[in-house]
Amino acid sequence: MTAPTTSENIEIVMPRSAWLGVLRETTVEVFSIMAGAAVTAPETDDCQIVAYVTGVVSITGALHATFTLRCSDHSATKVASQMLGVSMDEAAAQKGDAIGEICNMIVGHFKLKIGHGGTCEMTIPSVIVGGNYRIHSEAPEQRLQFPMIYEGEPMWFALDIRK
Repeated sequence: MTAPTTSENIEIVMPRSAWLGVLRETTVEVFSIMAGAAVTAPETDDCQIVAYVTGVVSITGALHATFTLRCSDHSATKVASQMLGVSMDEAAAQKGDAIGEICNMIVGHFKLKIGHGGTCEMTIPSVIVGGNYRIHSEAPEQRLQFPMIYEGEPMWFALDIRK
């Protein structure tokens, strides 16, 4: 799905007030397409998550932002298993690549949908595996964040916008 364009093929940027809904919608679509799985909104947004795997993709250009996906080791392995059509044992070694690719697809589709397809670039996904870490970056101007339930476990998604 691409952003609407004018006759001169100039991208029209959606208002930021719509971005959270677009990010949620994009997340649901990517999980459905890439993993053949549903992610759903939890009953409350105060889900407790044990973040053992974190995927990170940054956006530069007209928009400066960082997207993160945080999930358990089991969820990351399950994503890899479903994406690759292999057992959980076989998928364990691929969980980082799978989470990185999910992040890449979410961010790529999101920036197209909001009208920044041609005005922004994305970094190569980075994936952090382990339970004892903190990510520190410049304070965002705005944070869009939400939990989703994947295979019975919470995942946390955030987009920190700096410009």
